[in-house]
Amino acid sequence: MRLAPILTAALLSIVAQAATAIPDFWKQEWPRTDFSRTSVENWVEIMSGGPPRDGIPALFEPPFVEVPEKTGLGPREPVITVEMEGAAPRAYPIRYLTWHEIINDSVAGIPIAVTFCPLCNSGITFDRRLGGETLTFGVSGKLRNSDMIMYDHQSESWWQQAIGTGIVGRHTGAELTQLPSWMESWEQFRSRNPDGLVMAEPEFNRAYGRNPYSGYDSSARPFLYNGDMPPHGIPALARVVKVGNRAWPLERLEQAGELREAGLVIRWQPGQASALDSGSIARGREVGSIRVFDAQGMDVPHDVLFAFAFHAFHPEGTWMLD
Repeated sequence: MRLAPILTAALLSIVAQAATAIPDFWKQEWPRTDFSRTSVENWVEIMSGGPPRDGIPALFEPPFVEVPEKTGLGPREPVITVEMEGAAPRAYPIRYLTWHEIINDSVAGIPIAVTFCPLCNSGITFDRRLGGETLTFGVSGKLRNSDMIMYDHQSESWWQQAIGTGIVGRHTGAELTQLPSWMESWEQFRSRNPDGLVMAEPEFNRAYGRNPYSGYDSSARPFLYNGDMPPHGIPALARVVKVGNRAWPLERLEQAGELREAGLVIRWQPGQASALDSGSIARGREVGSIRVFDAQGMDVPHDVLFAFAFHAFHPEGTWMLD
């Protein structure tokens, strides 16, 4: 009758040893990464997403075309918009980011990384400068809490995309500066910016415009996620608007149209298709677009991501429910 506790203890010991041994296995693929420096409490939190390192190829300084010249984009297709003083507004179509996830670019002399993790619906733009150094980023092929782990080519440190924080390597604990950007429809971008620029189609053999995660944002559970579900009965893959450590359910914004809370003005408007619904991004269901402003009317860095991802990385975060 004492066999079960003994087996349980043995299994726990094996799991602990395996978790400890994982960096030794990864060192073959990542010889320059300093695995002795990490904020990850248990290595089993990090999983392979399927493709190997750089199996999802990040892009570098992609070409752009003027808005009137762009063809092939559906009016409701989502783009990530970057508007900086001193440069023409730029649109980065999600149909390209779905297959590349990171775009290393420079706008108005500022080196940026435009990032999109489809499994979290997280689209964030970062300043690539850190401590006097300019980093470039690639896709590691690893996931943590179903969120993309990026890596920088300079030190091969690993970075958590949803929070812009170094989690493994020399830059553990470092934080990238998030820049104002937002996801909106192609029609919304081109109507507001007829003289703007839009990223040209990359020269890769990819099914641009197709969604390889068809039906994902209607799923009950996230992919490769073993963490806790969101509180308050919020579905795991419901979208929330994240500003700092606060989250507003997108459903609430859709009903209100505009909210003025916590020193912010948050606006929702219809017209944007989900990139994670239909097999064709252009035909995705309506999710609408979000803009966030401060009291002076300036754009505020934010993200529209799935509720489970907010809860995973902000377990003590505040849910703005009413």
